[in-house]
Amino acid sequence: VQLQASGGGSVQAGGSLRLSCAAAISSFSDAIMAWHRQAPGKQRELVASIASSGSTNYADSVKDRFTISRDNAKKTVYLQMNSLNPEDTAVYYCKAITRFAYAYWGRGTQVTVSS
Repeated sequence: VQLQASGGGSVQAGGSLRLSCAAAISSFSDAIMAWHRQAPGKQRELVASIASSGSTNYADSVKDRFTISRDNAKKTVYLQMNSLNPEDTAVYYCKAITRFAYAYWGRGTQVTVSS
């Protein structure tokens, strides 16, 4: 299983980025996909998740700014991040939880937001 995240970068406050995560798993459509992030000196936290049904869940800190979506045909999950602020600076990780409850992590992509 391989998860390849991309789309990170450096932006100014108020800007936008779109993260993508291509997941090489056979049962992608059945998997729960999620984005987590870890800022320096802090624990990794859940940012957003999307179930196989399309139901979504967001951390309070990103509600109304971030949108998670998935394309089952492309086996890809996206995170659209708008109105970014310096507190969003972190390494963002893609996670897949298969229908057998196995969890897989991608390597992460750096997002840096400057004020």
